[in-house]
Amino acid sequence: MGLWRITLAYDGTDFAGWQMQSGRAARTVQGTLEATIARLGDGARVVVVGAGRTDAGVHALGQVASFRLDRELPSAELQRALNAMLPEDLRVLEAAPAPEGFHARKSAVSKRYRYELDTGPVQLPARRRVAGHLPGRLDAVAVRAVAELYCGRRDFASLASAGGSAKTTVRTVLRSEARFAGETLVYEVEADGFLRRMVRSLVGGLIAAGRGTLGIEDLRCALAACDRRAWPPPAAARGLTLVRVAYDGPRGPDVE
Repeated sequence: MGLWRITLAYDGTDFAGWQMQSGRAARTVQGTLEATIARLGDGARVVVVGAGRTDAGVHALGQVASFRLDRELPSAELQRALNAMLPEDLRVLEAAPAPEGFHARKSAVSKRYRYELDTGPVQLPARRRVAGHLPGRLDAVAVRAVAELYCGRRDFASLASAGGSAKTTVRTVLRSEARFAGETLVYEVEADGFLRRMVRSLVGGLIAAGRGTLGIEDLRCALAACDRRAWPPPAAARGLTLVRVAYDGPRGPDVE
C-alpha cells in the first residue's frame, strides 16, 4: 500500500468541520475524502489524516492530508480522479507519494492561518462566506500592539476551548501580524501548533483591543492567567482560512 500526501483547498461553509463525528451523519471534509478515496480502491475504508482539524465553517487554501491507497496511480491521475468525484467545494491542489513515516499532522513543523474581518457598516454579499463581519472601526495601533504580544513561546491555556485533546497548552507563535485593507482587518498567524479555536480566540483579543474594551495590559494579564474565563470570546469561524502547512525538507509551493 502506497503512502500519499495531498494538498487541499475547500470552502468550509457547508462542512461540519474536518473531523468525522462518531454517531452523527454530519458532512465533514474527512468523511467526504474517505468516501471518495475508497471508491478508488476495493471499497474498504481509507483513513485520511489531516494536518489541521478545522472547525465547522473554516476554510482552507493549503490543508495537507495523508493516507494509504492499495492501488498504484501516477500523481496527476490520482489528482484528476479525486477532483472528478469530489464536490465543488473541495479540491485537491496537489498529490504526491509521501516517504514512509510521513504523517500530515505529526510531521508538520508549523501552520499558518489567515483571518479576515470586515468592519464596514454593511458587508458585501460576496464576502459573507469568507470573512467575518463586525461593524465599527477598530483602533489599528491597539490591534497591531496586541498582535505583537502573541509572539513567542508561552502557555496559551487562556485561549483554549473545551473539548481539545492537546497534552500541553504551550505553543510557539512564530509570526503574528495585523494589517488593514480599507475596512477589512487581515490577521495572519503562524505557529508550531494551535489549540482548539486558538486562532479565533487570538482574533477575539484583537477585537477587544480594537474596540477599547480591553487594553494591552489587560490582555497580557489575561494571557498569563491561563484561565479561559479571563479571555474575550472567539471570533466567528467563517473568516478563518488555513493557508499553509510547513514540513522539514522539500515541500509544495506556498499557497497565498
